[in-house]
Amino acid sequence: MAKARISREERRRRLVRRHHLLPDHPAASGTEAARRLVGLHSSDPTTVFLSARARVPGITVTDLERELYERPSLFRVLGMRRTLFAVPAEQVPLLRHGCALKMAPAERRRLVGYLEGQDLARDGEAWVRRVSDATVEAISRRGEAAAMELREDVPELKLTLEFGKGKKWGGTVGISTRVLFLLACEGRIIRARPRGSWISGQYRWTTPAGLIPRGVRDLDPAEARARILELWLHAYGPGTKADLKWWSGWPLRDVRAALGSLEISEVETDEGPAHVLADDLEPTPPSAPRAALLPSLDSTIMGWRDRDWYLGDHAGPLYDRNGNAGPTVWWDGRVVGGWAQTREGRVSYRLLEDIGGEGEADVARVAAHLEDWMGPTRVTPRFRTPLERELAG
Repeated sequence: MAKARISREERRRRLVRRHHLLPDHPAASGTEAARRLVGLHSSDPTTVFLSARARVPGITVTDLERELYERPSLFRVLGMRRTLFAVPAEQVPLLRHGCALKMAPAERRRLVGYLEGQDLARDGEAWVRRVSDATVEAISRRGEAAAMELREDVPELKLTLEFGKGKKWGGTVGISTRVLFLLACEGRIIRARPRGSWISGQYRWTTPAGLIPRGVRDLDPAEARARILELWLHAYGPGTKADLKWWSGWPLRDVRAALGSLEISEVETDEGPAHVLADDLEPTPPSAPRAALLPSLDSTIMGWRDRDWYLGDHAGPLYDRNGNAGPTVWWDGRVVGGWAQTREGRVSYRLLEDIGGEGEADVARVAAHLEDWMGPTRVTPRFRTPLERELAG
């Protein structure tokens, strides 16, 4: 029996509809957008807000802060590719057991090695246990706490680690950074409201019980990984094993095992064989093309390893050397340019291909709306790309 074929045009129709990039198919909230996309990327704290703004008509910073902190339904946790994502409550256990907990043993060994190698502790494992417990206790006592407060409560967190001694790139890092990252991997602590505004990445910390009323349920890691890939296929499919391996950050054996537990179909795409959920073969109705301005590291631009079908040959100016995407301009389900905010607050953009008068007018309209939305706030992406630097001036 011949495999079903899914064209580039169909993939783009799926993308704009399932990723809430159409005016007639918006997300109702930041939490709904995150649910559909298997998380809003949050390595750069501003990405969550700008990604939600692109998908939720009329959403404000205050609205999203309410979802994140005041009546929390959206939580920043470590997940795929050792990366921070904002996800709804039901996806927190998936990312913890499918991704974060697997990082913890290596992080612990690394920290123990640093401590003993730099003569900061004779028994690094005992030091990590003692300081970790003391840190969690201090957070529980305060309700939530910033790193600088925890360094006062737990004096060992004032220590520093040295890297690259005698080299140009050498320097030091506070050991609190390593301890807090390990505790986040282990799921013992979770990020709360940052110090400062929505563009700040200096998070306070709390315990999961302090932020998620029902806590985080236990889950078999294999089950968690299968559910994560099921969600990904529903939002991003079709995808190849290479896409899934890259996006998840898992070994190929884990990707294969997770796929093997799902009801999937293999299809042909213009890029070669790929996978979809078995009940996801119906064509997507066409829609009028619309523009979107997505932030750096947006979950859509970072959703696949193989990107030709939506990125074309525009990767050079739009990604940094490590593969981090900058702010992008979209038209009809594909990347057609990039944008940046200037020091004066203007949204400056450049189209990298001809999209016609209708497309240019819609991009201008969306850019003006974004400029008004950001107002006096100035946003500089954490990972800067060639075109973003040029446009920002």
